[in-house]
Amino acid sequence: MESIMRNDTKTAIVQMEANVLAELLTEVKETIASNINLNELVSKKQPYGIVDLWNMRRNSRTATYRRRNF
Repeated sequence: MESIMRNDTKTAIVQMEANVLAELLTEVKETIASNINLNELVSKKQPYGIVDLWNMRRNSRTATYRRRNF
């Protein structure tokens, strides 16, 4: 059976100046979320029960069925 999607990949080598590369590697733009309380998030966590396990198993069976039959 032939593959429907064929991937032709080539190694891409990009040349740039050393100072531009150094700037790209050192520049970091991040925002730290300081207003989040982890204790509140942990206390809001829902209990994990047998129904959740049953739903996970059912969903995996459905996904397997769809992969095999479509």
